[in-house]
Amino acid sequence: MFKAIKKPQRRVAPATIKNLTLAGQSWQLQAAKARFSEVFQLARTEGPQLITRQGKDGVVMIPVEQFDRLVIRSRQPKSLVQFFRASPLVGLDLDFARDRDTGRDIEL
Repeated sequence: MFKAIKKPQRRVAPATIKNLTLAGQSWQLQAAKARFSEVFQLARTEGPQLITRQGKDGVVMIPVEQFDRLVIRSRQPKSLVQFFRASPLVGLDLDFARDRDTGRDIEL
């Protein structure tokens, strides 16, 4: 039989698997299949929906906008050093020598 699922609260908490299961946003695979439209709508309006199979975490359904943010964030370098190491200009010999500037004459 279907497991009773509580409606998730409106507040948005950091999304982790632990938060999803504690918030009651967990769906058994059979229930998620049978009520796919509801799971889809809740993912769009309330946040990520955890789908389990045989009592084990399986997948999380998230809105495409949230997925895009995660993908973009995962492609960003973790630090400035990593950013410069991954630069296409690595190994390019640049001349940083500057002419000695003595300033300009100013009449007072």
